[in-house]
Amino acid sequence: MRNAHNTTILKKEVQHLDSQQQQQQKIQNPKTQFPETPEMNDRDLANDLLSMEKYMTASYNTAMNEASHEKLYRDLLTIFTETQNEQRKLYETMFQKGWYSMEAAEQQKLQQSFQQHQGYASQFPYGGQVQ
Repeated sequence: MRNAHNTTILKKEVQHLDSQQQQQQKIQNPKTQFPETPEMNDRDLANDLLSMEKYMTASYNTAMNEASHEKLYRDLLTIFTETQNEQRKLYETMFQKGWYSMEAAEQQKLQQSFQQHQGYASQFPYGGQVQ
């Protein structure tokens, strides 16, 4: 009887560990090799560029929100769009080379978040309906 109980506990622990491993899976491509030296390599440069592009798009967004002149706003929007597109290309390149990874989301957490945010729709004007 005790062995059956221990076996059940062991199975539950194994299932729990399997679940944790699945939760910790990364969404990532195989890494492109690069020299491991103190000097900046392609991955380091790409990370630096991506950080700069993110900062620039955030700054352009703020500038657009505060632009009082329509022509200035449109010029900023054009520059913002170009910068955002370059940021996306850089991200895609880094992801393809395996230099950028993401954690896989659990289906249960996605469903909980969806339900939570769906509940907010009742707080919108017009009952959450688009007019």
